[in-house]
Amino acid sequence: MMNLEKSIVLNGRKVALHTEHRSSLGDFVRECGTHSVHLACEHGVCGACNVMVGSRCVRSCLTLAHSCEGESITTLEGLQDDLAQRLRTAFNAHHALQCGFCTPGMFMSAYELLNSGEALDETRVREHLAGNICRCTGYQGIVEAVLSVARSHPITTSSGSGVQP
Repeated sequence: MMNLEKSIVLNGRKVALHTEHRSSLGDFVRECGTHSVHLACEHGVCGACNVMVGSRCVRSCLTLAHSCEGESITTLEGLQDDLAQRLRTAFNAHHALQCGFCTPGMFMSAYELLNSGEALDETRVREHLAGNICRCTGYQGIVEAVLSVARSHPITTSSGSGVQP
């Protein structure tokens, strides 16, 4: 088996790790001590393993670690900006948390959507979050949390567009 040494930026710090060529990004970041990435279905169906690669949310169970050489990877632990804090507060306020297993992946998807700068309504939020399975909440609290952030604090992206209710 071929071992490859890879280097990525994980949650703001450079990480080098020997990994098998076929190792998933999810396994890679968990071996680095990041525990918010939940490896559940390992088929890309549930969304519990979502992480940000650059500004794009990806399924870490389906992404090969070596394909992320030189990339900036962000997990829930690494989201420390104002948007992440507002989203955390909204998840709490709207009871978007129950067992918590889906929360990191759901949060990453919501964060990506809010950063997109597109106009959001309930249908669009539900469409974007459809790739995340939650067995506890019925999704309503999660959708309300995302919409509350979009409504109360428009986010301006580099393109100058804002999130509208």
